[in-house]
Amino acid sequence: MASIRLFRLFPTRLRYGVAALLLSVGCSAPQEKRAQPTPAELARARQQQLHQDSLRADSVAKVHGELPGAILPDSRIVAYYGNPLHKSMGILGQYPQDEMLRRLSEQIEEWEAADPKRPVRPALHLTAIIAQRDSGADGKYRASLPDSTIRRMIALGRQQHALVFLDVQVGLSTLPQELPRLAPYLRLPFVHLGIDPEFSMKSGRRPGTEVGEFDAQDVNYARRFLADIVSEYQLPPKVLVVHRFRQDMVTNYQDIKTDPRVQIVMDMDGWGTPKIKRGSYRKFIKQQPVEFAGFKLFYKNDRRPGSRLMTPAEVAALDPKPLYIQYQ
Repeated sequence: MASIRLFRLFPTRLRYGVAALLLSVGCSAPQEKRAQPTPAELARARQQQLHQDSLRADSVAKVHGELPGAILPDSRIVAYYGNPLHKSMGILGQYPQDEMLRRLSEQIEEWEAADPKRPVRPALHLTAIIAQRDSGADGKYRASLPDSTIRRMIALGRQQHALVFLDVQVGLSTLPQELPRLAPYLRLPFVHLGIDPEFSMKSGRRPGTEVGEFDAQDVNYARRFLADIVSEYQLPPKVLVVHRFRQDMVTNYQDIKTDPRVQIVMDMDGWGTPKIKRGSYRKFIKQQPVEFAGFKLFYKNDRRPGSRLMTPAEVAALDPKPLYIQYQ
């Protein structure tokens, strides 16, 4: 598996841009010696140039319509999802680490055989902030994985040349309250983000009593949050996965704005028979597209009596082609 490289998008433009900004302030006669800028002036000039670079991101040289270092659409991501501390929350924590990695490798080989022209990027997608049945001390009905667990999974992803996704279930909290705590991890070039509307309880009810929702404003906040990190730390584009299996889980989808620094994946997240899953995909992904499409498969729930797990060839044949595949 190819390792993940860090692409520096703006360093040359940033260096000369800051100099130009400083020289444009308070110019006097050529013979007159200019005072050296203060640290505060340098910081303000750098922030202004970063802002200008962000606004001009569309004009940066692109590869196949995307910024350098973009994962999609030239590759497909195949991810194992779950909580590494709980066997019942997905394949990522269901087996000992070596066995989990072996199964992920075999699953990737199936995808490479089904669509040999598109390289596969392995990924570990863990629920970093998890909705809870108990309110907790602050009444927000969510809890974070220990930092030691997140760091351990990031180290494993680095070792395996795999992407790492940190998934957020806000409960009665909000993305502006929760995402900043993940910023130190998202500064790594191979760490990306997932947000789950199912457990965003705008109604104020306890998670699990009804299906929650995110509005376009929420998705746009997550996009801006990631885009700022990409610009500030000169990273390749981030991937933002938004889970969805009902229409009312994502409201005002048409108002979701795209940005070349963040690749938005709408992930069809429901379980059921192949017929039900294809129908949901047509209704909630194809008919309400944003940017890229994803598809989720459940090793257990999709195999309930009268049903079966769809094959990579069947999923790859969907329109639009899912480029993010998640197994739970």
